[in-house]
Amino acid sequence: QVQLVESGGGLVQAGGSLKLSCAASISILSFNTMGWYRQAPGKQRELVATITRGGSINYADSVKGRFTISRDNAKNTVYLQMNSLTPEDTAVYYCDARWEVSASLFESWGQGTQVTVSS
Repeated sequence: QVQLVESGGGLVQAGGSLKLSCAASISILSFNTMGWYRQAPGKQRELVATITRGGSINYADSVKGRFTISRDNAKNTVYLQMNSLTPEDTAVYYCDARWEVSASLFESWGQGTQVTVSS
């Protein structure tokens, strides 16, 4: 069973920065894609950023230029560096991994980490 453990959330003032980590229980190169999603109270979960095995990166328009997704293959960890945070970034942030085995698709989510940005 694949496990993803997020860390690094917390309370920060507007304009501040946080770096989230997502540690996987297996090699992250096993995954087709890893990503960060977030869910604010009363809203649907939305994509923040993704990175593929080949290194292709995608960002939501709302975070482009402020957030950076990266990975350390040796540590089996994906990161989300968040700069210039605004109260609108307040949400629970989830790590996601997707992989394929014999043409079957699998997905795993972390438990989430709370990010709160005060004005």
